[in-house]
Amino acid sequence: MTPKGPPANTPERRHNYTLREMLEEFVTHARDITARAATMTPDERDRAVERLEWLADEVWRIASGGEAPRE
Repeated sequence: MTPKGPPANTPERRHNYTLREMLEEFVTHARDITARAATMTPDERDRAVERLEWLADEVWRIASGGEAPRE
């Protein structure tokens, strides 16, 4: 049986920790929206969608080599 994962001499591919953190925040927010969508008010839903769109923009900016994320 062979071990799972990259060989020991393969460099770590995930070196952009900012991107990893932003992706995790995006996924967490998307899961939260999914779990709460049925009980959210229209205003809550609108704010949640705006936040999701902002996070997606930040993920794209970081992944494409753009500027650092905006606060």
